[in-house]
Amino acid sequence: MPKVRVDQDVRIVNLPQSMVVPLLSEDGRENFFLDIHSGRLRLTKVTYQTRGKQVVVLVRLDVDGPPHRNPDGEEHPCPHLHLFREGFGDKWAIPVPQDKFTNLESHWQTLQDFMDYCSIVEPPVFERGMFA
Repeated sequence: MPKVRVDQDVRIVNLPQSMVVPLLSEDGRENFFLDIHSGRLRLTKVTYQTRGKQVVVLVRLDVDGPPHRNPDGEEHPCPHLHLFREGFGDKWAIPVPQDKFTNLESHWQTLQDFMDYCSIVEPPVFERGMFA
């Protein structure tokens, strides 16, 4: 579902940092959130996720974290992408689609790619911070 920003607030992206950014469906009927979280000790560890219904993780991208084991026992190293699956929530991960994420070394580019992947058609206003 296409998502748009809620406000014109400028948010500065610095690492380490955690932030929650509100989003809306284009028709204004559904609320979503974009979460950004980075490690405090290991700045290369970053998680980007979108949530609906306050707590339902729809998509989560984990970069430079531990591997993930799916319910069927299949393991995926980091980076990996979690996609909501009915009955399992965000318990399933897949390899990161290389055609959708162009440079996982760049936190800034990865944020842009993640927003595109999640259909954030009118993204929040971000200012690139010192480490982003």
